[in-house]
Amino acid sequence: MSRRVPRLPGSVYLLAVTSFFADVSTEMLYPVLPLFLTEELRAPRTAVGIVEGVAEATQNVVQGGSGWIADRMRRNKPIAVAGYALAALAKPTIGLATAWPSVLASRFGDRLGAGLRSAPRDALIAGSVDDARRGAAFGLEGVGDNLGAVVGPLLAAGLLYLLDVPLRSIFLLAFVPAALAVVLIASVRETGPERPAPRTRVALSALPPAYRRYLVPVAVFGLGNVSSAFIVLKAAEVGVPAELVILVYAGYNLAAALASYPAGRLSDAWGRARVMLATLALFVLAFGGLAVATNGVLVAVLFALYGVHRGAVRAAGKALAVDLAPVELRASSVGLYSAVLGLTAFVASAAAGVLWDRVGSATMFALAAGIGLVATLLFALLVPLRAAGSGAPSARR
Repeated sequence: MSRRVPRLPGSVYLLAVTSFFADVSTEMLYPVLPLFLTEELRAPRTAVGIVEGVAEATQNVVQGGSGWIADRMRRNKPIAVAGYALAALAKPTIGLATAWPSVLASRFGDRLGAGLRSAPRDALIAGSVDDARRGAAFGLEGVGDNLGAVVGPLLAAGLLYLLDVPLRSIFLLAFVPAALAVVLIASVRETGPERPAPRTRVALSALPPAYRRYLVPVAVFGLGNVSSAFIVLKAAEVGVPAELVILVYAGYNLAAALASYPAGRLSDAWGRARVMLATLALFVLAFGGLAVATNGVLVAVLFALYGVHRGAVRAAGKALAVDLAPVELRASSVGLYSAVLGLTAFVASAAAGVLWDRVGSATMFALAAGIGLVATLLFALLVPLRAAGSGAPSARR
């Protein structure tokens, strides 16, 4: 791999900073929303599950459709701006809620915006660079996103516990970084070659066979990729003090941020399929370790290792999805990839809670690792190691 850092266009840096501020805003709410629902609004814990379940399902479904809309319009920026604006406006309304159904409505709007913006933003990134720098571009955006996930929870904790800011005010303050993200995405110039409108409706059959084969191990992997919240619960189970859990979670996001750009660059030089295969193996190692971990230090280390996996798969996985699709379906390809990964992971997390309650955390993590191993083997069988990257021609050509 060349040691020279590839020069990326200014729009990629703007999009990375946009992701940073958007995720600061989102992650400010992540650790306080359950407290707000159960303590401030006196909602049952069932309501927490309903709110977050609807939110995640909404984002995962919508991001596939937003890619199709962007491809039909042959414009990515207007939909991305609308998504960031909707998510920004929804956050302060959570703090104004007086009952949990109002929180559900606001959280739905927030994740609707997040789903709308995801695929068009990724298509903006893909259209800003050539194939040889695509992994680095997605990696840089991943740095911004994951650093926001480090800063957001720490900022919320500082506001709550150091400055004694009321819980409701956190949601109002989260509007500030979200609004900055809207301003930044609005200033991005949409570039890239003119692309024809899709000749047919966007369906799985309209995408190349290589792309469809790629989705098979992605879907299987998603069925084992349970929410990071279960690793937080594992940390508590082995005795990590509650006040340190937020630091463990921040460390996970920091590891993802540090891994994202190097993994993207490596995928440009070494091949995206090779990087994906390596990061799937990391997942198996991390979750297999969590199945037998009995102390907080080991859980924290394995959580950070999982963070490396998350940073790498964010960069290489999206870039590979774009590489394997025709240019006129670029937003659809990355949107469908994200939707498949998100929806299967949602199913995995729902099942994981039941498994934990009935047979314990060790079995749950071991099963997730086993599913990850199956996905790794399927990936090796179905996706050629030089499918993209390393100067290889894109599969769509």
